Amino acid sequence: MEYSSIFHDMNKRYCYALEKGKFLFRIRTKRNDIKRVILHYQDKYIPVQYLDTRKQLEMKRVTSDSYSDYFEAVISIDIICLRYFFELTDYSDCTIYYGNYEFYEHEITSIDHMFDCPQNLREEEMFCIPEWAKNKIVYQIFPSRFASSKQIPEEIWYKKPIGHKENLQGDLKGIVQRLPYLKDLGIDIIYLTPIFASDSTHKYDTIDYYQIDPSFGTKEDLQNLVQTAHAMGMKVILDGVFNHTSPKFFAFEDIRRNQEASAYRDWYFIEEFPLRKGSRMEKPNYKSFSYYGGMPKLNLRNPETADYFIQVACYWLQQYQIDGWRLDVADEISHVFWKKFRKAIKAINPNALIIGEVWHYAGDFLEGDEWDSVMNYPFYSAVQAFAAEESITATKFLEDLGFLRGNLHQSVYPVLWNLIDSHDTARFLYTCGEKKEKLKLAAALQLLMPGMPMIYYGDEYGMTGGPDPDCRRGMVWDATYQDTAIHHWYQSLIQVRKKFPCITEGSIITVQTVDEAGLIILTRQLSDQKITLIFHGKEAEVKLPEYTGQPDLITGNPFNGILKAYETIAINSSSL
Repeated sequence: MEYSSIFHDMNKRYCYALEKGKFLFRIRTKRNDIKRVILHYQDKYIPVQYLDTRKQLEMKRVTSDSYSDYFEAVISIDIICLRYFFELTDYSDCTIYYGNYEFYEHEITSIDHMFDCPQNLREEEMFCIPEWAKNKIVYQIFPSRFASSKQIPEEIWYKKPIGHKENLQGDLKGIVQRLPYLKDLGIDIIYLTPIFASDSTHKYDTIDYYQIDPSFGTKEDLQNLVQTAHAMGMKVILDGVFNHTSPKFFAFEDIRRNQEASAYRDWYFIEEFPLRKGSRMEKPNYKSFSYYGGMPKLNLRNPETADYFIQVACYWLQQYQIDGWRLDVADEISHVFWKKFRKAIKAINPNALIIGEVWHYAGDFLEGDEWDSVMNYPFYSAVQAFAAEESITATKFLEDLGFLRGNLHQSVYPVLWNLIDSHDTARFLYTCGEKKEKLKLAAALQLLMPGMPMIYYGDEYGMTGGPDPDCRRGMVWDATYQDTAIHHWYQSLIQVRKKFPCITEGSIITVQTVDEAGLIILTRQLSDQKITLIFHGKEAEVKLPEYTGQPDLITGNPFNGILKAYETIAINSSSL
């Protein structure tokens, strides 16, 4: 038994309240080292000799990553404070006990040697995520390239490759006109990249946070978009760029005019005066996003600056009833700011959704007092490696996802924004060498897993495009440019996802991988509903005679027993 790999902590990731009176406990062990873990617990304040409150519950191995297994147990209690310890047995039947960060050879009887869980404290720290968001489908829109209410010449709209500066004149009215299409596709949430006043097409360098960019329309157009989407049962998320601004933002403009005498000099990180914007070969003499002088970084440690941008976020929430914020470069802003931000947002609307942009594991921000979730770029990386590049095995793919499941708060997993590409990456179809069967596999992995799949506009029609900015081409509304087979595949996946809740909410009851064949076989169950999902990540055909004749829920056709290249099938195994 590897003692050094056994880990538990009395923190928000390993011991927390799921709801009032219901608590989750988690422990991490070395991969394939421990076969059984039992959670022992009792009331801290009632001596055993007066009333024996001791109970025990076998924990369940819920997931694994490349190095660790994760065991969890959920208990219902109503006491002031809980004391608990773990009983661990390895595959050689050696048993040890772990309590209060120490190992013991015999069962722990003294509460001083146990871990401690105050019920009221844990319930006060409960992670409350909007129920409406769980496992819903997000659609990302890049407004200038998605839809226009104007007549745009085809040679302009469908230009490729496309650069940073082309404004295709997409606008908010154009998005409203396409809402019925999104509703029909099965979209639940629309996420718009920045729409506020800016000189650029991407709008990530904001000049005025209180004005809609004139090329997109007006505040009334936004109001109409939100109201129309809400009437159709869809939510609207806006993009908040609070890490940096345009140099033309009023505060930075004042610094440029008045230099050291500016009242706003502490709104940014100015290293020296006079200001120097820098160039390709020289950094600016102020902090900025990615050393780019055109995006000076805000000093949100300054209370005045922090208050201004929190008020910006609250304004659009209150006045235009948006449903939440996606936060740009969010991991480069302090925890202190995000805690204040969450309190302000949730005070206005407890059901507003807060999503951070992070390209790595983001557990520190996901403990219930900052964001609700993140753009799941670790999922993106795993899908790229498994489906596009074929550089990792099926086992490694599940291990990468297992790391997230084992380390994040359980409440977060259903609201992770699972993406296969975005406005910041090359299109998946481009990275997989234009192999449409690989795109279909990636879409299946995205849409048939728990979480919130985030579809980048046009993926459902087989849009391609290289790295930024070529990934931001005009949306293919003309049938000439659409791949209807890909679109039908997306529609079918979304329908299956929505028809069978066990796909997103069910417990995994069997997991099988066959690495040489690139096979992932998952069976999920929820009540009497049971679905088997089979993902094939290789080109060579694979025989699966045990499923021959079973209807494939995605296509509606009986499975012929042979998985074709990069094929995915879903079998209703409730009666098997």
